[in-house]
Amino acid sequence: MVENQNSNEEENFYEDIVKKTKTGITFPKDLRDLLFQEDSDVFFRIIIPKTKDKIILEFLAEEEVKELSEKIKAKKPKAARTIGEKRVVKAKKSIGPSPAWGEYFVYDFEAKDKIQPILESAFYKFNETPVNLEDAMGRVKYALVSFLTPTKTENAKLYFAVEKFLLDIIEKFNQPNLLDWIFDKVVPNIESRFLYELALLELVEASLKFKRWEKAELYIFHVLKNIDEYPKTEMYNVMNSFKQLVKKVKWVERSDKIDILLKEKLMEYGEGVDDADYKIQIIEFLEDLKYVELAYEMAKKVQKSLPPESVKVEDIRKIVRRLHITPVENKPESSVDFDDEEDVKEE
Repeated sequence: MVENQNSNEEENFYEDIVKKTKTGITFPKDLRDLLFQEDSDVFFRIIIPKTKDKIILEFLAEEEVKELSEKIKAKKPKAARTIGEKRVVKAKKSIGPSPAWGEYFVYDFEAKDKIQPILESAFYKFNETPVNLEDAMGRVKYALVSFLTPTKTENAKLYFAVEKFLLDIIEKFNQPNLLDWIFDKVVPNIESRFLYELALLELVEASLKFKRWEKAELYIFHVLKNIDEYPKTEMYNVMNSFKQLVKKVKWVERSDKIDILLKEKLMEYGEGVDDADYKIQIIEFLEDLKYVELAYEMAKKVQKSLPPESVKVEDIRKIVRRLHITPVENKPESSVDFDDEEDVKEE
């Protein structure tokens, strides 16, 4: 701190020597600590007189900023364009496939900014013709092994992001063989029940899109196995898992084995729960998947089991009526036996 040599001059609040750097002039840290708070915006009016021998910064209140900005903008002369001058417009380069970062990084994690440039380089390696698969996948593997942490949730988010990246590679560059690598090397390392199941569901969707039926059957089997591992006290999670699975498969072509897997598991839970709300949800899942006969049979059983005073009586009656007139598609038979169908009787 330089002492004021003139004792008659008013003492300054702060005085120091600063030097311009390549990026500009920086307030000394001790001054920043004295004047500014990190969580609030600070506005200045900057003035340079014609003599150009000083820079003046005046503090502004936030409400003054807009009004003063407009006044200063109005004073500035508009840049005149020379008559006959033509604006040069550069031709845009053709744009090919590009990474979809928003789709990959669904969940934030610490290493995100570090792996992004690595995955980006891998992406454009996949875009080369011919593709050097070993080089491209080497970069993906490096991104996985180099940024693991002792925190399981952080690692799970990292693995899930890499899976989403590879699924995009599969779709954009027609690399369905990567499904096996994701299932073998990525999904088993996701130590989060929620993200593990979500990762399997993503594989289900991708495999069905490419009509890789055997792979889809395997992934669905593991989703159903994960559902079975929920304790009976967590039926809400069971229903939510079924809901997400049905969303992935309801509008796409499915193999006979997939239909049998889904039918039998839904019927197992439909018969195994007592709560009418859960039974109705399962009936609706069966209906969404076009298993109309099974949905109708279960709805009739629920209708018979409900006491007359139940608030669910009218709901299940509407479902029975709707299912009774719904066309039945030819789907493989379930191994579950049912009583003979009864006609719908208006109550």
